[in-house]
Amino acid sequence: MPTTADFLQYTQWSGIATIAFAVLTILAFILKWGLRFRLVGTTGFMIVLTAGLFSLSLVPLSRTVIPGAVKYTLVYDNGSNQAVIATTPEITPEELEATLRQAASNLYSYGRLGAGGNNQLTIRARTIIHPEPGISIPVYLGKVQRTLASRQDPEMAVEVYLDKFAQLPEAKA
Repeated sequence: MPTTADFLQYTQWSGIATIAFAVLTILAFILKWGLRFRLVGTTGFMIVLTAGLFSLSLVPLSRTVIPGAVKYTLVYDNGSNQAVIATTPEITPEELEATLRQAASNLYSYGRLGAGGNNQLTIRARTIIHPEPGISIPVYLGKVQRTLASRQDPEMAVEVYLDKFAQLPEAKA
């Protein structure tokens, strides 16, 4: 994954190319070339591209890595205070707790607003089991609640529903 330093370098090269296109566009207008208006569009695009790369050089793109966490998929997010992640049925309670903590850290954003006065982000973890062919049942394995007020939440509440793990199929060796 590119780092902010990489994006800063890309911004520099894109800025040089933008200046080159701007000079070429001015030259095209002075010499009345037929492609001068296409160069205006190209220069405008390069300005937008350079600005985008510059903004990516300011914001860190790193994700939190918590030991023991497994891969999850975000299946629902209302953009406010609720989200649901999906895991594999072979997950253990310890892996689920670490995965919920990682999801709570990765899904935190300053742009989230609490709906209805609820200032807590709630992330539920679920998996799908297939007791019979053609039948799929979602099983909620746990949840985590964290504050939306700050990135660091020492009072993050993680709940693992141990009784739901009995419904999961046995791991195949």
